[in-house]
Amino acid sequence: MIGFFIAVLSGALMSLQGVFNTQVTKSSTIWTANAFVQFSALLVCILAWAATDRTNLLGVFQVEPKYMLLGGVMGAAITWTVIRSMDMLGPAKAVLFIVVAQIATAYLIELFGAFGTDKQPWEWRKLIGLLVAIAGIVVFKWE
Repeated sequence: MIGFFIAVLSGALMSLQGVFNTQVTKSSTIWTANAFVQFSALLVCILAWAATDRTNLLGVFQVEPKYMLLGGVMGAAITWTVIRSMDMLGPAKAVLFIVVAQIATAYLIELFGAFGTDKQPWEWRKLIGLLVAIAGIVVFKWE
């Protein structure tokens, strides 16, 4: 049950962050706002590390395959795409598309066992759930 609440909190924080970051770009640029977001995240992570586990910081470089270290690069791209989509579509529509894209991508990753995840069997109900989410976008956008 705690996983459910953490996921809900994550979704809420992502939406809030997208709105906040979009507003910051109005007084700067998208790349300076993105740099500030990533830098402030770095500071919070370093403080959290110092206050909790203090394990070897260089341990992350032990990961194989090395392309798994591209999460930070993706983080910069995610921040940019969230800001742009929220600015162009508005927060609600942007998040709808973002969430459906996340569900579809996550299901494909599970289905093929990509990137070291456990391969999951094909299930029609999961495809139906994705299609219902897509139908939700159509209903939401309906004018």
